[in-house]
Amino acid sequence: MKSYVFITGATGGLGQAFAAECAARGWDLFLTDLSDDALTCAAQGLERLHNVYTRTYACDLTDAAAREALWRYVARRGLRFHTLLNVAGIDYQGPFEERRPEELQTIVRLNVESTVEITRRVLAYRDPVRALHIVNVCSLAAFYPMPVKAVYAASKRFLLDWSLALDAELRDQNATVTALCPAGMPTTPGCIRSIEAQGVMGRWTTMNTGDVAARTVDHALAGHRVFIPGALNRVLRGLGALVPRHILALMINRRWAEAHRKSHGTVGALAPSVSLH
Repeated sequence: MKSYVFITGATGGLGQAFAAECAARGWDLFLTDLSDDALTCAAQGLERLHNVYTRTYACDLTDAAAREALWRYVARRGLRFHTLLNVAGIDYQGPFEERRPEELQTIVRLNVESTVEITRRVLAYRDPVRALHIVNVCSLAAFYPMPVKAVYAASKRFLLDWSLALDAELRDQNATVTALCPAGMPTTPGCIRSIEAQGVMGRWTTMNTGDVAARTVDHALAGHRVFIPGALNRVLRGLGALVPRHILALMINRRWAEAHRKSHGTVGALAPSVSLH
């Protein structure tokens, strides 16, 4: 029976890197993202390069009705999955009071609601003869209270804690869950601006997207629960754990507020920075 790697956010920077890595390993793919044209283009390129079979389905994962239609498609075709890469996510950076309610809703619906639902559905459509490996793309921000990225960081903290809990539940069912917690990656113009605004530390903690994808797949296959790419990022995570969280929030607020001003060139009306992965 043919089974697939399910990748959400498949046409974004990290999603493309994951798709290329999985295709290079000879795995057939099921890709979803917003744009049907972008998905078709990506699928054709992967099939030519790696001789894999690729299915695509364009879907707005923030919309419950659209997600339901996706699962009807999966059911009709009897698809089965041996790997799930929950990559789709979004952030509208900037002070909380300046974010529109619909922006905040989108973060929660995409980062949390759709990820939880997709994972639950994939468990019902898993390949019964293979181990199931789930990767949830969290963030190094999941370990810290992050002013200017408050809802995003909190959504990633949810995914981190949920991933650890779910992994414990599924271990005896031949399934593992890995939380990927990267720092910056140059996946979009918004991400690149955010990295540059942080100066030297931003550049030092940034990781190559392709390397992150390849090493994440290796860690998932090994059954590792959490993967933080980059030695410096792991050191920073360790040091951060020693500082009380309310003090850490104040320190991060000073740094991120300054970085946000630099990246947008204004102190008054700060424009939002949108990043996807």
